[in-house]
Amino acid sequence: MDSDWIDCAIALGSNLGNCRRTLENALNTLAETPGIKELKPSSWYRTAPVGPPQPDYLNGCATCQVQLEPEVLLDRLLAIETQYGRTRGERWGPRTLDLDLLLFGDRIYQSDRLQIPHPRLRERAFVLVPLAEIAPNWIDPVSGKAIAELAQALDRGGIEKIKNSVL
Repeated sequence: MDSDWIDCAIALGSNLGNCRRTLENALNTLAETPGIKELKPSSWYRTAPVGPPQPDYLNGCATCQVQLEPEVLLDRLLAIETQYGRTRGERWGPRTLDLDLLLFGDRIYQSDRLQIPHPRLRERAFVLVPLAEIAPNWIDPVSGKAIAELAQALDRGGIEKIKNSVL
């Protein structure tokens, strides 16, 4: 990859342990990761879980610029999840930390490990609402619609912005 920096969007979520501390520490770890700069976080949102019965989530998003290929960035995100106690068990089950690569510039990418844009991005208000806060005009390369427009089209029930939550 050349020296150009690519805009990326990452979703963060947690519903086990001290969620806010875990998410804020994960943001700090991302900010200190070589090949990542200009991290801009959203506010935190309390959201209803998707999947089996479990506690509510604390969710947010961050935009950043990266000088990494998508699969390398994925590996870094997975390593940060593990660093903060993530274990993989039940699909959509509770977790200490979830980091999802949502958007990578305007790229559409698919491998056996990774799909960009995230395959469920357009269906998830708990992702689109915080992302629209920090990147409302970012165009989803699949639908051709702005993130704010996609967020407006979804039911926002079960999503509550946490006051004074921006870092």
